[in-house]
Amino acid sequence: MQKISDNLVEDRPDSAREIEVVDAEIVVDEGDSQELTKPGDKRVRSSAAVRAGTEGRVRKKAVRLYIFLPLVFLTVTLLGGLRLASPDGAFVFVAPALICLIFAVVLMVLFFRGGMVSLDGWFSDEFSTLQDAANGAVLVTLFASTVQIFNSLIPEAGLPFWIVSFCFAWSLWNTLFAEFDNKKLLKSMVALFAFAFAAKYIVLTGLTAPVSDGWLRSMIENPAKETVTWLFELPRYSAGTGYIQFFCILFYFIGLYLLPTSTAPSNNR
Repeated sequence: MQKISDNLVEDRPDSAREIEVVDAEIVVDEGDSQELTKPGDKRVRSSAAVRAGTEGRVRKKAVRLYIFLPLVFLTVTLLGGLRLASPDGAFVFVAPALICLIFAVVLMVLFFRGGMVSLDGWFSDEFSTLQDAANGAVLVTLFASTVQIFNSLIPEAGLPFWIVSFCFAWSLWNTLFAEFDNKKLLKSMVALFAFAFAAKYIVLTGLTAPVSDGWLRSMIENPAKETVTWLFELPRYSAGTGYIQFFCILFYFIGLYLLPTSTAPSNNR
């Protein structure tokens, strides 16, 4: 019997024998790990594409904000004081009056109050010093172009200077204490600037349009025009001045459209 039982034990399959448990760590060869993250992996390729797309959008916004936008406002600053003298068409640069600076300050306050520009979104402790300085430079160009826009639309001297200045002061003062948002502010600005442009470069320029035959003959043939020019003290500019100032105003509103409310990444337009 003992011999038979021993034979039965020896004849048991290996699966029925005792199994020893060994504690061990799985070691992955470096070559195998590289195969898991090889360049052809779709997941790696998609994450790299997302990262590249994000960097591209950030770079595009930075170029628009810190290069293109200041160039637009600086162009407005240059064109706003440019006039073409009559009859030779010489370039004349007109310095802005003090009242233009006052109107520009009030309009900048309206930009902040209406939410077109968020002060916390342009200057923050979370930004670097370089970014704060760059944001300040962009707003300086905005202020300079705003000054020159008023310089472009307000007549240079005489009674029209005071009439148009009073209209601007009245409109800005009423808007300062009214309830509005940035869309209403832009609409009112477009209407106000269009009216001032038509008054200066269509009506007043038509009254003082030069006559090529000389001052004496123009006085004889059209004494009313010469009388209005003398009473209003209106300077004579060629027709090209109106075209220049038209594009000046157009560039200004393009710059306002591209101006973001905030420069923070999550709030950028």
